[in-house]
Amino acid sequence: MSAILSADDLNDFISPGVACIKPVETLPLQKPEEPHNPYEVTTEDKLPAQDHAPAQISLTDCLACSGCVTSAEAVLVSLQSHSEVLSNLDAHPSIPIQPDNVSEELGDGVNEGKVFVASVSPQVRASIAATYGISELKAGWMIDQLLGGPLGLASGGSYGSGFTWIVDTNAMREACLILGADEVATSISSPSVNAPPESSSVPKKPILTSACPGWICYAEKTHPHVLPHLSRLKSPQALTGTLLKTILSQQLHIRPDQIWHLAVMPCFDKKLEASREEFTDIYWRPSSSQELTPPVRDVDCVITARELLMLADTRGISFPSLPQVPISTPPFPDPILDTFLFPQHESHLNPRKRRRRNQEPAAGPSGGYLHHVLQTQLCKSPGGKLNTIRGRNADVVEYTITRPLAYQNLSPHISHTQHLRDPPKKIEGETGEENGEEEETIFRAARYYGFRNIQNLVRKLKPPRPRRLPGAATTIKQAPNNNNKNKSSNTAKTMNATPAGNISVYSYIEVMACPGGCTNGGGQIKVDDVGLGERQGTGEGSMNQKQWLEKVDEAYYSMSSSDTDTDIDIDDAGDGDVDMQDDGESKEEENEGRETVNGINIRNVREVLRHWTQSTGIEMGKLCFTTFREVRSDVGKGANGEKDRVVELAGRIGGGW
Repeated sequence: MSAILSADDLNDFISPGVACIKPVETLPLQKPEEPHNPYEVTTEDKLPAQDHAPAQISLTDCLACSGCVTSAEAVLVSLQSHSEVLSNLDAHPSIPIQPDNVSEELGDGVNEGKVFVASVSPQVRASIAATYGISELKAGWMIDQLLGGPLGLASGGSYGSGFTWIVDTNAMREACLILGADEVATSISSPSVNAPPESSSVPKKPILTSACPGWICYAEKTHPHVLPHLSRLKSPQALTGTLLKTILSQQLHIRPDQIWHLAVMPCFDKKLEASREEFTDIYWRPSSSQELTPPVRDVDCVITARELLMLADTRGISFPSLPQVPISTPPFPDPILDTFLFPQHESHLNPRKRRRRNQEPAAGPSGGYLHHVLQTQLCKSPGGKLNTIRGRNADVVEYTITRPLAYQNLSPHISHTQHLRDPPKKIEGETGEENGEEEETIFRAARYYGFRNIQNLVRKLKPPRPRRLPGAATTIKQAPNNNNKNKSSNTAKTMNATPAGNISVYSYIEVMACPGGCTNGGGQIKVDDVGLGERQGTGEGSMNQKQWLEKVDEAYYSMSSSDTDTDIDIDDAGDGDVDMQDDGESKEEENEGRETVNGINIRNVREVLRHWTQSTGIEMGKLCFTTFREVRSDVGKGANGEKDRVVELAGRIGGGW
């Protein structure tokens, strides 16, 4: 995202007032003109030919331009950079937290200091891993060394401040997956799914994911008719920020503004998400607190994978030279959350809990929201099978869950445990009847990645225009079925065929702005970045972006299988002979007495969420859910005072800055 807004356009987005600079950037270089006498008379045939190549601009260029954000948002985004990280580390001493005083009250004696915490997404680790030709696990250790190790940021600066805790966002992603599946189940069973959003907290079907801020920005400003369909659930970044601010401020007895949270994400649009007023403490702090206190962000700053390398370079740190070993961190103040956020703290007792794994390849590179919803529905559907149908391109996929009609009256609770141990098989590209058995479709979902596909999606969700002619029909008649003789034999095929353009048949749709998913975020390290082949030491700088993205995806999925013993050196922690069992060997052990779906211990995560609400005294709705609103342009509604208002607006929304 480029900051191209001028001082004359402070209140606009997607408007003619913002000049698009993309064609200017792609124009060919002009040859310097030869000096000539301005008073010289020449003929027309001697004038230089103005034969420039036509400027080209794609939809991706348009939506990636800062003309799609307001000036206040542009100001807030510009404040979030690696320079902002170093400025805060140099301006405030880090509050010392040792294992023996982690539960002590810090109180007013540390007014000048701050607790620096960070959260890192698995997509960033995958980008770093592909860049340096290492595993995703070691890439995470290098990031930890930079942010919190003695050879990292703490080795310089005015106070030698570093980050006390570095959290893997996979932890709160599991909470998001479970709450998202609950939201879908509620929307299916709730009779008020078609009610206005003001009267119900349940989104309308189909529910659209809301974890992608680029997609949310696009929807709020251009397609407000899709807002009732958006999931009310916070993203893993926002949920992690809320957890860290609420728990640490309570356990350490410090103000929320004394906790500085850095998020390392794959996308520039995550900066816009952190700038939302909904993600500040005014939405969750107790009513007894001072109302005049300025709002404090849940996430104070967001940087990307490329900015992470710039952070190291600015500090004079050679990132590839950082040790590829884990760092030692003090335990989290809350023991239950310490086990949940940092499973490696229990590695001495149980090596199986050393690290939380990423999603498997079937879940995709964007967190696995749709995959978990499908697995949850499969576990609730005895006899169900998953069918996959590719759409117009690889970024559009339709999923259906079908089952024989014989299972129609079978209660899902009877064989739920059986389905956990023996999940239904996934059948690629197969729908309809099997072995002559009639089937019914019990669940439909889809995946839409990339703005080109999103445009088709929102067009289908747009409500039809009301007919103005009196007495006109308000419903669309179905085409008659001429094959009445074989009606019973074609029941399954009729159920399984998605009507063209009828998007309402879906219960859930995973929407991401970037083609290919979050591993292809705008802030990720690209194939044409300077020195890419040298960093890898393989001379692969000539590969194209598609091949590079496949390499990043491979690194992302590297932790979805076994936790490779070669990547984890635990000889110093105790017995180095640790045999990691695969998922099939440990499935019965994991499922015994527990509810496990998609490799996630549902009961454990729910207990953590319940403990979070009970320890803070804040209800779940304020901690885990949010709202969305239509954003209207102020273009043409009076420009007086807009230049001064942007500073006030940025300060008001800015939260902890």
